[in-house]
Amino acid sequence: MSHPTQSVRIQVEDFSMAVEVDALRASSKRIGGIVSFLGCARDFSEGRDVFSIAFEQYAGMAEKAMFALRDEAMQRFDIIAVRMVHRVTTVHAGDQIVLIVVGAEHRKPAFEACEWLIDTLKQRVPIWKKETTPNGESWVTEHP
Repeated sequence: MSHPTQSVRIQVEDFSMAVEVDALRASSKRIGGIVSFLGCARDFSEGRDVFSIAFEQYAGMAEKAMFALRDEAMQRFDIIAVRMVHRVTTVHAGDQIVLIVVGAEHRKPAFEACEWLIDTLKQRVPIWKKETTPNGESWVTEHP
């Protein structure tokens, strides 16, 4: 797996956390702290078994919203670099879904920016998920 050149991406394929962290580290020698969030699929949600989760996006708008989030985080927090990847495909328990990696001179702004990014991504980016359970399929509207 080579270093993906685009720091903000929506893709079907799986991604490598190590490759993304390495790419972020290579972007600046000023980075002293790196914080990441990796979202994975669970096999149980709201009291039900989950067989699979299908992610769909509003094509063109979801990636645009992710770029805007990255730009806003760069302005709001004292950080140096951000990488974000979100998959749009059908995933199963244990599969990777979303990755956010933040680099800063110091750990505190990196932690703050990473938490803000995942929370805000779930609110603003038009990506929806449909869970398949023993009772059938249902769209998930709430973001924990």
